[in-house]
Amino acid sequence: MADSTSRVTSQPECGGDAKSENVSPSFTEIIVIRHGETEWNADGRIQGHLDVELNDIGRQQATAVAARLSKEPRISVIYSSDLKRAHETAEIIARSCGDLEVIKDPDLRERHLGDLQGISLREAAKSQPLAYKAFLSDRNDKVIPGGGESLDQLYQRCTSCLQRIAKNHRGKRVVVVSHGGAIRALHMRASPHRRSKSKIWNTSVGILHLSDKDEWTVKLWADISHLNKTEFLNSGFGGDKTSG
Repeated sequence: MADSTSRVTSQPECGGDAKSENVSPSFTEIIVIRHGETEWNADGRIQGHLDVELNDIGRQQATAVAARLSKEPRISVIYSSDLKRAHETAEIIARSCGDLEVIKDPDLRERHLGDLQGISLREAAKSQPLAYKAFLSDRNDKVIPGGGESLDQLYQRCTSCLQRIAKNHRGKRVVVVSHGGAIRALHMRASPHRRSKSKIWNTSVGILHLSDKDEWTVKLWADISHLNKTEFLNSGFGGDKTSG
């Protein structure tokens, strides 16, 4: 695993100036954003459902993605996980995009990682061997001891939530702020035969189109062009197979 404290800077930003919020009435455009960095991300510590705040770099990242979205076609509403790291990211975006409403939805939370929550991934194999083994399992139905979820449970929770959001905002652009594991589950629904090769970096942007026929299309994925002047974790901790 890469050093979780190693940070890099991306290439320059690109964006548009159009302001119409309307898209085709046959689909909903959903802009999926991972929350900004936390100290636990930087330390390689597993968060899951534990409520950790953004650090200073995470707030800078949230400000950068908010500035990007403020220059792009207008969004109608913002949904967010109710965990602080996601909700604070969403509020920063909302302020830059016309003081939009932020709707909290616990179904957008990260995967519950049971007994692994609160410990570092480096320590997990020794301190919680059963939970660690379940975490690394190739079986999507394997739950994590200590009240954790399986990948199947995470997938069902997150994809059902996004379908509800899309149905309620057909023909609109919507922002959803969530977490690495949850966002990877959404990509699996949109592109089931193609694994996401990109890490889900903090405040990375993905765009999904959800049609009225329940067809999902990936239009953009894991884009961090807005972070041209802001650091981010090279490991993408919590946004790759270590999601949490």
